[in-house]
Amino acid sequence: MYTRQNFPTKAALKRAVAAGNHVEIFAPGLGVPATDGEETLEGPHAPAPHTWWARVIMKDGSVVKVIS
Repeated sequence: MYTRQNFPTKAALKRAVAAGNHVEIFAPGLGVPATDGEETLEGPHAPAPHTWWARVIMKDGSVVKVIS
């Protein structure tokens, strides 16, 4: 799963979530992301090499917390 905004680092994702920004996720291939519950993300977007992974909590289709 990826975030709609292409965060270059996990720290940038954490800052956006902490600031209360609406962060959505999507599946680039098969699958449907969870709207509520836990999800695993990676970034930055392909074709760049993935340099970060994060476990997040989703609520109503938005990332509300980065847990790892």
